[in-house]
Amino acid sequence: MPEKPYDREAAVAYAHRWAYDRNPAFFNFDDIGGNCTNFASQCIFAGSGVMNFTPVFGWFYLGVNDRSASWTGVEYLYNFLLSNSGPGPYAAEVPMSEVMPGDIAQMRFREPVRFQHSPVVVEITGPPSPSTILVAANSFNVDCRRIETYFYSAVRFLHILGVRT
Repeated sequence: MPEKPYDREAAVAYAHRWAYDRNPAFFNFDDIGGNCTNFASQCIFAGSGVMNFTPVFGWFYLGVNDRSASWTGVEYLYNFLLSNSGPGPYAAEVPMSEVMPGDIAQMRFREPVRFQHSPVVVEITGPPSPSTILVAANSFNVDCRRIETYFYSAVRFLHILGVRT
């Protein structure tokens, strides 16, 4: 299957543009569980331009009632990105030292609850650490917020490796 690089600059530009607003082309999930993974998926789509329309296990958004669970669900996005062998973006879980702008950070705020938040990495101001990794997110609208300012119990990083067309 042909591949293309992930456009990190486009993903980050999208994150900056919509961090404090909502793109009207997508439903706003703030009042029904949060908009963070919807926002993360939009950013990834801005950098990939390819959806995966595989029923049940794909990653796509056509409308509020015609979307995959991975478009809006934290754990579902994680599972899709790490297992995708078809069209669309794919990723690997990496240590903090390998994260780049355009990647996704996922946070868990309390044990044993699953991961609950999916901010987008928008900048790294030095060697990657909680004080140098800056993110953008919806639900808790932020742009250029340092990871260290979140009260998380765990954080994982999804490094987008590329896009299959």
